[in-house]
Amino acid sequence: MTRSVTERTRQESQRTNSGQCPDCETNTVVSDPDRGELICRECGLVLSEEPIDYGPEWRAFNAKEHDQLSRVGAPLTQSMHDRGLTTTIDWRNRDANGHTMSADKHGQLHRLRVWQERIRTKNAGERNLKYALSEIDRMVSALGLPNSVKETASVIYRRALDRDLIRGRSIEGVATSALYTACREEGIPRSLEEVTAVSRVDQREIGRTYRYIADELNINLEPTNPRQFVPRFCSELGVGKDVESKAVEIIDATTDQGLHSGKSPTGFAAAAIYAAGLLCNETIPQRAVAETAQTTVVTVRNRYREQLDAIDQSVEA
Repeated sequence: MTRSVTERTRQESQRTNSGQCPDCETNTVVSDPDRGELICRECGLVLSEEPIDYGPEWRAFNAKEHDQLSRVGAPLTQSMHDRGLTTTIDWRNRDANGHTMSADKHGQLHRLRVWQERIRTKNAGERNLKYALSEIDRMVSALGLPNSVKETASVIYRRALDRDLIRGRSIEGVATSALYTACREEGIPRSLEEVTAVSRVDQREIGRTYRYIADELNINLEPTNPRQFVPRFCSELGVGKDVESKAVEIIDATTDQGLHSGKSPTGFAAAAIYAAGLLCNETIPQRAVAETAQTTVVTVRNRYREQLDAIDQSVEA
């Protein structure tokens, strides 16, 4: 009996949350803000009284009033060394009312900015973290990546810092490796060559540091699917949608046979685009495809022949 009562209460709660009255079973549940009640407009049943209002206690009628009355700051972020819990002195030399300050105050404000920037970091560890996060921010901006990748890369770098994995390695190398790992975790198609192009360290160090961090932090990543690069490469090459669709079909057919194993995903995707252009009677220069994918013409030539041979064999079978 207790179970049936509990089940009935749960069903009534579900109906209330969905806007359905548990008594007359009509979708006429409305909120009365004047009385602070949740009532059924059809039968008059009061479903709840004095609900908790999680909104602000003030009202704003335009965007300007909203900005003036709001008392909250920016949300916490992992991409800043202090997580955004800091003060900021505006560079425009204006007071709270927006009026320009006198020339005598300009020098004082400049000194305040300098000291405020100095006291944000209390030791060498925080200064190094601030520099690493600024490097991640710079590379994210250069690659055109979303903020979610920047936050994930910052979290990975902080985890590596807490595990003391930075010792004996460059800050730039660990920051770049964290960014490359974040790209793969978020499913953002960026090759190691593209990340190296905006980094201050060479590709060998990035790859070595990336493998070390992924192993120490137990980050298990799936192999990169070459089809993730197809839309971006096709967009940069300016080819049609039929070529893009055919390239995806080629990649799906050849990856099912395991042809992509041990090969560069960017070179494999570039070869599929070139092969799709041949099948769709659209001329795409091999050099243009290779430059877009940041690979060599020889790689594109060898891979597209392997893909076409594999497709022919599957058709014959």
